[in-house]
Order: sequence, then structure tokens, then C-alpha cells
Amino acid sequence: MSKALMIQGTSSYCGKSLIVAALCKIFANLGYKVAPFKAQNMSLNSFVTKDNKEIARAQALQALAAGVEPLSDMNPILLKPKGDNICQIILHGKPYKDVRVGEYYKFALNEGIKSIELSLKRLMSSYELVIIEGAGSPAEINLYDYDIANMKVAELINAPVLLIGDIDRGGVFASIVGTLKLLKPKHRALVKGLIINKFRGDRSILEPGLKKLEEITGKQVLGVIPYIHDLQLPSEDSISLEEFNKETNYTIDIVVIRLPYISNFTDFEPFKSMQGVRLRYVNSIDELNTPDILILPGTKNTIHDLIWLQNSGLSNGILRLANQNIPIIGICGGYQMLGKMIIDKEGIEGGVKGEFKGLNLLNIITYFDKYDKVTEKVFAEVIGEDQIFNTIKGERIYGYEIHMGLTIPINNIKPSFRIIKRGKRMVNELDGSVSDNGLVIGTYIHGIFDNSIVREALIKFLMKRRFIQASQFKQRNTIEIWNENLERLAKIVKDNLDMKKICELINIPY
Repeated sequence: MSKALMIQGTSSYCGKSLIVAALCKIFANLGYKVAPFKAQNMSLNSFVTKDNKEIARAQALQALAAGVEPLSDMNPILLKPKGDNICQIILHGKPYKDVRVGEYYKFALNEGIKSIELSLKRLMSSYELVIIEGAGSPAEINLYDYDIANMKVAELINAPVLLIGDIDRGGVFASIVGTLKLLKPKHRALVKGLIINKFRGDRSILEPGLKKLEEITGKQVLGVIPYIHDLQLPSEDSISLEEFNKETNYTIDIVVIRLPYISNFTDFEPFKSMQGVRLRYVNSIDELNTPDILILPGTKNTIHDLIWLQNSGLSNGILRLANQNIPIIGICGGYQMLGKMIIDKEGIEGGVKGEFKGLNLLNIITYFDKYDKVTEKVFAEVIGEDQIFNTIKGERIYGYEIHMGLTIPINNIKPSFRIIKRGKRMVNELDGSVSDNGLVIGTYIHGIFDNSIVREALIKFLMKRRFIQASQFKQRNTIEIWNENLERLAKIVKDNLDMKKICELINIPY
């Protein structure tokens, strides 16, 4: 019989995703076949599975920690905000429909909960242990009856729940007591232990508070996890972008435009592990300055964000950088914005119909009308038509595509990459575009900077432009870095949790 353990939190960004990843790694290292699960995730950071299904990036990372292949059943409902209280529902890895808030609640209590139950049943029949992550807080009393991501999931399979509080934000005791107080009695009974996360300092000073917390709640504190510095793992929430821009000792300055609907910003997190590189997210013309390179990222609403670029003055700032021969890379929606025009006569992308002028840095036009969403893993060959990646021409790279729209090059514009494999199909398709001077590059491929040869080529090019010796510059594989950091995370969590008690809760040997 499969076992399950659920991790819930008193708020978003309290550490649920990483605690689940750590537990997946801990139990996998103990020899158990483990799967992560999150019933419903609202995120614009997504991942494409081997069978071309779309799930949240956090569940893909948790699957990596468990040493198993990511599956759409690990995140049956993915919500992708599009603006104006509209979300796209990704159901079992495929686009289902766009809904407004009121419509979603009807979906949640019908198709939603049925889909969750089906995915959970399949996972529990295939794995020895399922580690479940909740979403946000389980005690949002205005939405309690519609919440299908927290206690309804635990109730479905009678899973023990561990409740996490983030002490780094302050008010951890009140948040835990308040959360438990607001739960229905039957749900409060499912909470079998408490975890304090992100603690800085001497635990002995915390002990009196822990004892009092146990007296008030009747729940045992099963661990205090210290604040973990410099953990090199992909982020899930856009709030984590606030932690960037702090590097002061740097040689290369990389700027990413923080679009209102920025998606898959994890594309750029591999730069965090590189010495001498500062990664900045900016959303105003005053912050832009003159970086070594500018990146326009993906977006869930290309047209809305293009209009925002123009209204904020950042479009003029980007054009200024292009005139100064500062390299510019656009990925997915960012690539579409670099073109001459975006045409959406049906309002497919953001509900706004019309023709919209792009930045006119690439000789392309993008059409949104009636084109199915592309969700595929890809392998590609570097074409080398640009100034940056010509040193790795012919090399093979991996990534994935998640986009709406069809982009048409004009006048035989040079491509960026050649797609040689989509999913399991061998193909021969050109991707992206390169400007005449080779310094503006667009591509639909997410995850290109996960490839160490791509990061190395980019940084060497930028260092050469600044007359800095880069002959000894080497970068490691991103997956290796993630695995090392997952092991580090798992050790810290294991050393600071009562694992024996946790194993007793799920009735497995430790």
C-alpha cells in the first residue's frame, strides 16, 4: 500500500517546495520509490515533460530530487495568470481553457477535484511514497470551501500533514496558532506536527517559544530548519526575484527586463552560480543603465507586456542599448517583442485585438490567430550566425518550447538554431532570428542557459568585449549543480527534523 505525507504552510513562500524536495531526496536515498505531488499550482515557471506535458517547474525539481521522471500527474492543475482576473488552466499537462475567478471555483469543485483524485490514485499505485505539497495557506477562510490544493487533498487519502511556518518573516507563532484555529476540526486533526523554517540564530533562545507553542496547539514541533544561504536551485515564486540585484563584486552585468507577466524566469538562474556575474531584474528606465547584455524574457501576455514596455519608457531604453551595440537576447515572448509587428485579430493572447508594433530589432512578424499552443522538449544545433554563439557552431543543446503564436521571418533573415528533435520525433526546422549585425538574437527555446556551453560562450564573448582574459573560463553542468545542492538541502533538513517520528506517522521503517 502506498504511503503519503503532506506538507502545508502558513503562507506562500514559506519553504514548502524545498522541504518537499528535501524529503523526496531523503526518502529516495533511503531506497524508497518516491513521487512528489501538488494538486494545484499557480506559477508562470513551467517545465515540459518527456511526453510534452506542461507542469510547474517546482514539481520537476522535486522529481529530480526523488530520482524519477517528471509526470503530469505530479501537478494535474497548473494555473497561469494572463491578466484581468483571467487564468489559463493547464489540466493534466495540456491547455484546458481560460477562465475568470468565479468560473474557476466551479471548475475546482467539479472537473478539478476529479482530476486531482485521478492523478493521486495513479501515483499511489505506482510509487511507495508520495510527498504532497500544499498551496499558499490552508486557512483562507473566504475561499476555504473551494480550496482543492490543501486539506481536501489530505482528506482524500487521510494523509498526515506537517505545517510549516516561516520564522524569517516574523510572527511565526501567531501564524501557526492562527492557521490551526481557522481550520475545521476534522482538518486540524490531520495536522500531526509543526516545522519552523528559515531560522537564524541560537536554537536554545527559541526553545521556550517552542514549548509554549506545543502547549497551545497540542501539536509537536518536529524540527527547526536553519536559514540556508546560497542554495543554487531554481526558484518557484516571482517574489524570489527580490533577492537579486545585490551582487557588488562583479565583472559582467546581465539585465533581464522584469515584465509584469514574466514567465520562466528560471531560464536565467544558472547565471547566479557564476563568479563575477551580476544578474539584475529591472522594471524601470531608471534601473536600466548600460549593462553588458540585455535579455527580454518569456511572458504569459506578450501584448500586454509590449504595451507596458512602451508606456514605461523601457522600449526606448532598449533601443538606446541596441544603438550602442549592446547585445540583446529575446526568449519566447521576448523574441516576439523584438520583431516588427505582432498581429492578434482574435485577441487570443491577452484579450486585446489588433496589430501591435514591436521593437523592430528583428525582421519578423508574429501571428497569434488560431495557432495551437506548442509544448515540446527539443534538441537543437547551434547555427552560429550571430556574434555570440559562433564559437560553438554545430554544438547540440537541449531545451523546451512553451508558446502561442507563429513567427514568420522576412527577407531570409538568419536563424538562431536548428531544431533536430521534438519530443521523440526527428525534425529539421529552423528556430529564431538574428539581426544583421549579429548582436540581437531571438529564440523560442527556453532553458538554453541550462547548457553550460551556451553560458560559457556568452560570458567569454562579453568578457572579450571588455578586454578581459577568459581563456580559463569554465562552467559546470546545471543538473550537476542542482543535484549537489539538493543533497546539501536534504542533509540539512534531515539533520534538523525528527525523521524517526515522521516515518512513524507514515508507517514506514527508518
